[in-house]
Amino acid sequence: MTAATVEAHKQDHRQQRSLGYVFRQREMGIVLALAILVAYTAINQSRFLSSQSITDILLNTAILAVLASGMAVVVITRHIDLSVGSVLGLSAFTVATVMQNNQDLPVVAALALGLLIGAVAGVVNGALVHFGNVPALVVTLGTMYAYRGLTYSWAGGQQVTADEVPRHFLRFANSDVLGVPWLVIIALVVIAGVGLMMRNYRIGRELYAMGSSPQAAALAGIAVARNTLVAFVISGALAGLGGVLYASRFGTVDAASGNGYELQVVAAVVVGGVAVFGGSGTIWGAGLGALLLTVIGSALAVLDINQFWQQAIVGALIVLAIGADRLVAVRIARSLRKKDSHV
Repeated sequence: MTAATVEAHKQDHRQQRSLGYVFRQREMGIVLALAILVAYTAINQSRFLSSQSITDILLNTAILAVLASGMAVVVITRHIDLSVGSVLGLSAFTVATVMQNNQDLPVVAALALGLLIGAVAGVVNGALVHFGNVPALVVTLGTMYAYRGLTYSWAGGQQVTADEVPRHFLRFANSDVLGVPWLVIIALVVIAGVGLMMRNYRIGRELYAMGSSPQAAALAGIAVARNTLVAFVISGALAGLGGVLYASRFGTVDAASGNGYELQVVAAVVVGGVAVFGGSGTIWGAGLGALLLTVIGSALAVLDINQFWQQAIVGALIVLAIGADRLVAVRIARSLRKKDSHV
């Protein structure tokens, strides 16, 4: 490895540490925003903090957070996966149909099937992105329509209703352990597991390095092809898992299930502090972003405010997040250049 490459790695490491500090501060900002929003809404509408309201918020957040965890991994590598909503729909309809035809099938088997469907979709996405040398935005936009079209073709306008699937499958979404719903437990396990992988294991550090500087990562001997595939498989598998949770939560599933979900997932990741330019952000931040978006939607509904404002607020948050990322990156780059000029 040349001296220039070593120096480039040092600069990338310093920039990543600086950006990491900024994004940790943003996560604290999300927690503060959540506290203010919840307090303001509860003061105006006390029913907002009812046990049923809190349960609904947590259940809705759980599905979004699972998908956001996978999306965060892809975005950290400087890619994007727009197919997650369609993968969720395909998984949900497939699992609901299988459960309809196999009433005694255990929930564990349904979860495994959803993960498998999503992982296969992720392999297709990752292979097209890397080996086809096509931008992820283009690839996953295409597979988004392809997976959705496959579901529509299979469903043929039909739907699986809640009374056609096993009772134990529907009860799973509302069952709890010590008062904590299973869906929430699964979401926390996913966030903790993926977060641990990204923080403490070599594959996670390599994914951050790829997002920080793809050229330096390749020069350092990082297996870019394999890691790109891994990132998309994780995103796809978690979208497939989200489809199972969706089917269990709502019961009735059709070909349009999960339509538009990809935009909510991207918004949760970006608002949660994962840099769209790659290389920075945390899985916990993406989970907090999912919670914030869900609370905003619930608060506006309770306050009887037009849902248009939810879209406007989310859009403004995305623009602000991207602007903040770019501003911080530019300032850190300038700071590094000044330090290098004095060396």
